[in-house]
Amino acid sequence: MSNCLFCKIRDGLIPARVVHRDDVCMAFEDINPQAPTHVVFIPLKHIPTVNDIAQEDREAVGHLYTAAAQVAKARGHSEKGYRLVMNCNDDAGQTVFHIHLHLIAGRPMGWPPG
Repeated sequence: MSNCLFCKIRDGLIPARVVHRDDVCMAFEDINPQAPTHVVFIPLKHIPTVNDIAQEDREAVGHLYTAAAQVAKARGHSEKGYRLVMNCNDDAGQTVFHIHLHLIAGRPMGWPPG
């Protein structure tokens, strides 16, 4: 997608502080962090919203979660806890239409969110 911010980050056209990259996904520091740790995980394949996830994308989407768990553990958050969030469309707060999973940690989280 030529207009997608995250595709441009994926392709190296926009700089980001990348913390993880493999053959399925990449992760980078959020530019507007909501906690001491706020990392965004994206699949390398452009998928606009959760509604657009196809059967063949199941492994890639699951991979986002395992990659996030690895980064959370490496940063010392697995014991105390962390939050993983994926928004879908405008009312949920999705602002970049390339699915992405937020890893938020390093402070207590309230409930309900939003």
